[in-house]
Amino acid sequence: MYTQNQSTVTEFILLGLSSDPFIQVLLFHIFLVAYMITLTGNFLIILAVKTDKRLHTSMYIFLSSLSLLDIWYTSAIVPKMLVNFLSTKKSISFTGCAVQFCVSLTLGQTECLLLAFMAYDRYVAICIPLHYNLIMNTTVSFRIVSISWVTGGVLSSFDTYFTFSLTFCGPNTINHFFCELPLLLRLSCSGISVMNIIKLIFLPLILFIPLSLILISYIRIIIAVMTIRLGKRKAFSTCIPHLVVVFMFYGSAMFMYVRPEHLVTGDTDKRVAVFYTVITPMLNPLIYSLKNKDVQKAIRQLIRAKKDCS
Repeated sequence: MYTQNQSTVTEFILLGLSSDPFIQVLLFHIFLVAYMITLTGNFLIILAVKTDKRLHTSMYIFLSSLSLLDIWYTSAIVPKMLVNFLSTKKSISFTGCAVQFCVSLTLGQTECLLLAFMAYDRYVAICIPLHYNLIMNTTVSFRIVSISWVTGGVLSSFDTYFTFSLTFCGPNTINHFFCELPLLLRLSCSGISVMNIIKLIFLPLILFIPLSLILISYIRIIIAVMTIRLGKRKAFSTCIPHLVVVFMFYGSAMFMYVRPEHLVTGDTDKRVAVFYTVITPMLNPLIYSLKNKDVQKAIRQLIRAKKDCS
């Protein structure tokens, strides 16, 4: 995947969120609770979709896949962060950094694609309702999910290869709590042109193209809804959770990868990273179930069945 012999760096030091021992212990407990809430909420969504036959539709198949992504994404980053909170040496090996980078990038890129397909699903449901079950049947939905995962994995493999084929000759300190692309590029001793090529490959494919598809889908949805006399509010209500998630996910991603270099600050980077690595995966189950009576009912049935078994 990468050629380590080009670098003298064998490990990276992650500075984390704070150097104060008391604050580190406090943050450990806060993020541990957030991680457990994330796992619980997303597992409930997955189980609800799996066990309730009414939820065996494309929208909920995509939702359960998004929950699975959130589980793996936070699990690729948060456990190591929790360990470092209580460690004196907050290091990660060169190989460990590459693995964390590849896994988190795969999941992030897969989510970009999945959110675009979810927008298309809403477009078909609202603009072509009579053909919805034909166009977005379960077979097509599972194929779309598979395409998202495979494409995200392939693209991240290229990004990981190019990034860790760069020369890292020191320093090896990352002012962050995980191995993030912009910070790794800044540590590289390779030429700026190589870094720019990586950014040019990464950004258009995984940010702008899916985001363009989302915008096109919602422009078509708005045009279609405006022509409807009745049911406008209901039509829009099915889109609101997805739009909120898109805004949170793409907003933070665009801030991290598209802003000018002179606006980069370490503390701001870390705050934004906490938002999309911890807060967003924790909030996604709540956002999608808050006004969705079918999901709420399925989750209540799961909890009731668990109580009956115990």
